[in-house]
Amino acid sequence: MKAHALFFGLAVLLAQALSAADSTPWHWQEARVPDLGFDLDAAQIVRVTSLATKGKGTLRDALKVPGPRIIVFEVGGVIDLDLQGIDTQESQVIIAGQTAPSPGITLIRGGLRVRSSQALIQHIRVRPGDAGQPKAQGYEPDGMTTSGGPVDVWFDHCSCTWAIDENLSATTFKSPTGEPTHRVFLRDCLIAEGLDHATHHKVRHSKGTLIDAGTQQVAIVNCLYASNVERNPVIHPGCSAVVVNTVIANPGQRAIHSSRTDDGKNATLPNARISIVGNVVLLGRATKKEAAVFEGGADGFFKDNEGYNWRGEPIAELRVPFETLKEPPLWPEGLVAKSPTAALWHVARFVGARPAERDAIDRRIVDGVLTGNGKIIDSQDDVGGYPKIEPVTRKLEVPEKGRRDWLEKLAREVELGPEEVKPAAPEETKKEAS
Repeated sequence: MKAHALFFGLAVLLAQALSAADSTPWHWQEARVPDLGFDLDAAQIVRVTSLATKGKGTLRDALKVPGPRIIVFEVGGVIDLDLQGIDTQESQVIIAGQTAPSPGITLIRGGLRVRSSQALIQHIRVRPGDAGQPKAQGYEPDGMTTSGGPVDVWFDHCSCTWAIDENLSATTFKSPTGEPTHRVFLRDCLIAEGLDHATHHKVRHSKGTLIDAGTQQVAIVNCLYASNVERNPVIHPGCSAVVVNTVIANPGQRAIHSSRTDDGKNATLPNARISIVGNVVLLGRATKKEAAVFEGGADGFFKDNEGYNWRGEPIAELRVPFETLKEPPLWPEGLVAKSPTAALWHVARFVGARPAERDAIDRRIVDGVLTGNGKIIDSQDDVGGYPKIEPVTRKLEVPEKGRRDWLEKLAREVELGPEEVKPAAPEETKKEAS
């Protein structure tokens, strides 16, 4: 009886939270640096000058600085977290990976947890791996995840691979206000190769993205899931999300899904509310034969999704048919879905941390999606091990004004290439040329 009362109470709280979240406008932004609601020109500039795990000039120390801030990098290379993940604590923060010199910033042997509202994480690679720990030992880092109930969080152009728990998740855990995490955006992220038979206490645990514990208004757009067994993504009951123009390749068991636990603990929660539009699912050679674009049940709207098995034959949109909605139950204002063909081309070109100069790992994963050669792996050592990169430094001149434009210019350079962002010719020069 106590357990039933507990979960009934949780269901009531989730219904109240869902109503509150829906009453606040939810806006999609195409801008390379989304507006988080604070003045970037007035924010503190915090410089990362060291690739050390901790200490002066490190990312770990930069994340402890209070107040509105932009974290920039005067060093590029690998930050070894030494099995100790890092957290953002204070709200109003941008981690601007595009400011790092080539080849950018890669975190290994640990993950990043976002507790901050009004947060933007861009152009960062996170590759926790098994850190050489014994199988089933209990070392279980996520790649990136929310925690504590933050609001307005953007993960943009991040590469998350080799996590032991989930690669990149939007969850609510120990919210200090009791409100769930909401308005989370996963945009142009590469979410791949969650380690399967590794150090998780459950042993087999290759997972992409978990949306749970009442988290609301998650937008997964233009992302790539590759070679994760499950959760590509999973949206639990009581949560809400849209999955749009995303490619799911070589899932071991399931692509997109929503289901209730076998123990009945979430039986009283409302169905997940989902809008699944314009996605592409490409099954691998070893994917279970009955896989579909979506598995489970939800209050769901489905449109323009395509899926194909290893032989190139179409697969079902729903593994077990159920009554779907005629209109999206939620949709971020301003988001325009593309066709599945456009989604596949976009992901091939622009997904991941620095798509104009992809590292060997991201390049191999994207190539594997397009050729069908992706594989579920148990360790980073199965595919060459942790990256080894010589540190690179450069001094940054951060403008006092126009910082959004400055950050967007650097983002365009790592997304399109420097040659694509040269200043346009003056109007009179254009006329003369013609």
